[in-house]
Amino acid sequence: MLRSTGRAAAVSAGTALDNSCSSLPDAATMDITAYVEALRSLNTADAFRPRLDAGQWRVLSQYLTQHDIRAGDLLIRQGDSDRTMYFVASGSLQVFVSGAAPGARVAVLRAGSVTGEPGLFIDGPRSANVEAMTPCVVWALRGPRLEELAQRVPVIALEVIRAAGAVMAARLRAGGAPLSASA
Repeated sequence: MLRSTGRAAAVSAGTALDNSCSSLPDAATMDITAYVEALRSLNTADAFRPRLDAGQWRVLSQYLTQHDIRAGDLLIRQGDSDRTMYFVASGSLQVFVSGAAPGARVAVLRAGSVTGEPGLFIDGPRSANVEAMTPCVVWALRGPRLEELAQRVPVIALEVIRAAGAVMAARLRAGGAPLSASA
């Protein structure tokens, strides 16, 4: 399943990155740059778009863990209870519901997407499976870490929650199927 790289993730967003990350270590800058490019290139109605500057993303990154996923591994298993939202940094994942027609996908998630965001709001069973179609790198924000972030830096936690709620609303407006894709 998930293999942690053992280091905190470094994430940044949109136009705020540019030169402001030049003081970060080279590996972290490469991770940030890759994720920023994924966010910039993701042109979907349900894109995760928090209004955070580069410094706020660096703070948030301290609450994330990076994981490498092999093709064919499940990131989220339908029916499991888990309070984690995942940021897809690279690779592709498919979302499907157990018991549906063979090959029936709910969605395909690409770099820059998020999945599992309902887990930040409810402590209940996952509604779908999310499986890596290719090798992937994801960053996990677990519920307890979000709660810790809310205690220490509430403005960032509130913005993460707002943006995750916007993703859920967009998926619901699209007909509900992509909401299930959130697993």
